[in-house]
Amino acid sequence: MATEHAAELPLEGELAGVAARMSGLLLSRETVDSVLELVVSLAGKTIAGAAGAGVTLVDDEGRPATTSASSPLVRDADTLQYQLGEGPCMAALAECSPMRIDDVTAERRWPRWCAAITGSGLRSVLTTPLVAEDGCHGAIKVYATTAAAFGPAEERMLGSFAARAATLVANARAYERASRFSERFKHTLRDRDLVTMAKGFLMGRDGLGEDAAFDRLLSLARADGLSPAEAAAGLLAPAPRGR
Repeated sequence: MATEHAAELPLEGELAGVAARMSGLLLSRETVDSVLELVVSLAGKTIAGAAGAGVTLVDDEGRPATTSASSPLVRDADTLQYQLGEGPCMAALAECSPMRIDDVTAERRWPRWCAAITGSGLRSVLTTPLVAEDGCHGAIKVYATTAAAFGPAEERMLGSFAARAATLVANARAYERASRFSERFKHTLRDRDLVTMAKGFLMGRDGLGEDAAFDRLLSLARADGLSPAEAAAGLLAPAPRGR
């Protein structure tokens, strides 16, 4: 059971160790998934009394989803929140504020979720949003199978942990987005080069001007249900042997 004596623990030293492990990934090529697995593992070990931990991320359309969970208990509890549209994690995201349940059997704020989770063994919950400079990315939560497992001290600890984790998650997601943009940009350049080469091929083979060659390429693409770049690639591909 959480007590105020927990506030006397050397939290700064504990969090410093967590931050050191996190900071080693800031400039690495880790994926978002592996970063989240580390965050969940550290949260479960850092917050005393936690029987499971998880991270919910909000996608580009604003939809929440559990992207990492330490146990089926966490994933099932989260899934019920998304299905019912209520629960401590959903509230933490909506209000950008920590949420704590001391005992789900006595909680009245989210009656449908608490009723649905009864029988799972879950008794207490602590969740806090992952807020970075560019906004709220999601929430981190810990679940316990005993009542009143978390108190103000654990809430402060998870809040400090979440602040560090939010920066890590934001950096990882920004890196991933930049990588996707870079790949799309390379594909765009490749497609442009294919179209340019195909126009040159048609101009030389059929004696066409540049505009006429481009119109011919578009006609070929429409006839075969292809994009101009796909039609260009087919046009430039080596002819099969025997032809």
